[in-house]
Amino acid sequence: MTEAARTERTVIITGANTGLGFECARALIDSHPTWHVLLAVRDAERGAEAAGRLGHPDRTTIGELDLASLRSVREFTEKLPLLGLPPLHAVVCNAGLQMVSGSPRTADGFEITFGVNHLGHFALVQGLLGKLSTPARIVVVSSGTHDPDKFTGMPAPRYTTAADLLDPPPGGLTGAEGRRRYTTSKLCNMLFSYELDRRLGHGSRGITVTAFDPGLMPESGLSRGYSRAQRVVWRLITPALRMLPGVNTTRRSGRHLAALVADPALDGVTAAYFAGARRIASSRDSYDEAKALDLWQVSERVTAAPLP
Repeated sequence: MTEAARTERTVIITGANTGLGFECARALIDSHPTWHVLLAVRDAERGAEAAGRLGHPDRTTIGELDLASLRSVREFTEKLPLLGLPPLHAVVCNAGLQMVSGSPRTADGFEITFGVNHLGHFALVQGLLGKLSTPARIVVVSSGTHDPDKFTGMPAPRYTTAADLLDPPPGGLTGAEGRRRYTTSKLCNMLFSYELDRRLGHGSRGITVTAFDPGLMPESGLSRGYSRAQRVVWRLITPALRMLPGVNTTRRSGRHLAALVADPALDGVTAAYFAGARRIASSRDSYDEAKALDLWQVSERVTAAPLP
């Protein structure tokens, strides 16, 4: 029996050509033979290279997806039924970025950190809900940096309203403000996860929602938004960071993320937050239903607007 004949379920992983997303794909491919992995990536050529490294061409498919473009997100979801894949049973919202200078915007004009880390994934999940086969799992990669009560070395998130996050700050991003925009986007990931679970009836529709903190991964690639000098400094301190507690390799975190997709022990687990393999409480603000509703309503409005 071929690998293609054995695969029964498809998982979509955003940002799957490198870092955490790639390692999640690798763990699923290596340990769970019934899963077919759709690598949702901006660059199809790099996606093909990643699929080659995974070494199972019958169990991987490349899909072009630019989370900084709502048109790209819409086209991705519309083309999915045409790919002839096994039924879709899981979505991993993994891709993310961190910018620390300038005033970059998405193709639709939104501040790029919020636009990619939250809005793009919000639109993706909305477009895929009707295509999921149950039981299904949605996993959102957040970060411990969303919680100001945890020491992470990052600025605490600042959530006032979602509308305030649509534009870059006046004068552009400084290093500190860029990192704050990142931690705020990770809080948005948590608010979105819990609100999505509420709207899906806390698992009653056969779809569960969990969020994941992979820990600090020095080789994750988040520093690609830094200046050349900042990237040099990051490369110099990376070896020392690996010695600290709470610092993970992408491979280890990838295995933990894959478990949230495929581990039978987690059947029915929803509205949960995991740090690695441990289920923990998230930040106080992450449970704020008023903030979650505000985020949902603004996100729904801007992602449903006519495309430029």
